[in-house]
Amino acid sequence: MKYRFLIFGAGAIGTYLGASLALKGHDVVFLEREADLQYLRNQGLRMVIDGKEYTCTSPTYIGNLNEIQDQTFDAAILALKTYHLDTLVPDLIRLQEHLPPLLCLQNGVESEKQLIGALGEELVIPGTVTTAVDRLNKGNVIVSRFRGMGIAGNHPLAKKLVPVFQQAGLNCKYYLLAENMKWSKLITNLLGNASSAILNLPPGKIYQNQALYQMERDQIREVLQVMRSLKIKPVNLPGVPVKLLALLMGSLPGWLSQPLLSKIIGSGRGNKMPSFHIDLYSGKGKSEVDQLNGAVIRAGKKLHIPTPVNEFLTNVLFSLINGEAELDDYAQQPELFLDRLNASKTSVQ
Repeated sequence: MKYRFLIFGAGAIGTYLGASLALKGHDVVFLEREADLQYLRNQGLRMVIDGKEYTCTSPTYIGNLNEIQDQTFDAAILALKTYHLDTLVPDLIRLQEHLPPLLCLQNGVESEKQLIGALGEELVIPGTVTTAVDRLNKGNVIVSRFRGMGIAGNHPLAKKLVPVFQQAGLNCKYYLLAENMKWSKLITNLLGNASSAILNLPPGKIYQNQALYQMERDQIREVLQVMRSLKIKPVNLPGVPVKLLALLMGSLPGWLSQPLLSKIIGSGRGNKMPSFHIDLYSGKGKSEVDQLNGAVIRAGKKLHIPTPVNEFLTNVLFSLINGEAELDDYAQQPELFLDRLNASKTSVQ
């Protein structure tokens, strides 16, 4: 069956999914900024997978969400950064009667709740992507590590979309419980992310440092404690052994888990900088830290579970984003970073 998709943005994930679907004969329409439309129409979509380049010139591009009023779609794919959601929701509400179900691939565990609160359950399908995709420029991406994606929940379209994405080569898996899937992805998003941005060090280096590793471990243990209280279980995601990661972080002694985690993180990310670092050093003044670490903090407060490491990481990263601290205040200074972390824990006690 041929589907018609509306994709919000030709960023890394949007381009990857849109090109993959279009190359399999599905109709793909991208919503993008007016300023980028002519460039995208001239260039088309380009992606490189395992050294092979694919070019797709079939997508249609629109520059205003109002244009969906005259069109019909089977599903929409929301793959924008989570910090764009607040500004997008008012337009979604305004055009609600014209919207198809939204497959929400945003990181974090709160976007679906926000969308359901605004639009209703019938328009929201939880999803996630574990494949690592690097954007060279608008509509031009490289798949740096192929893993897959997940779709979850009881929406009537959820299970129907799985074979569509599977046939497009996206290694799609279905999950019954959306919260298990989304919180499991949150664990992977946090690994070496905030600390890498703050310290200007690649995740592999952070996990090789015993004291920094313990900090990372404490960060994830706070997440696992929140998940246990919410009765949410870690599940393996396509290409990511989350249950093993949770076991290593939560149960095994540090002397045993650190070498294993260092190897996993090193092979998974190597010297590549994660998303918080990219956003921080881009100077755009935005970060998903509030939707990731911040979500853990908010859940912890509701459950009366302390989350001091997540709070410290969030506060420090925000101070760097907002210009209250300089980038070199912590850069490659793990001892200073850890001293201030310990001081912040003491002040809370």
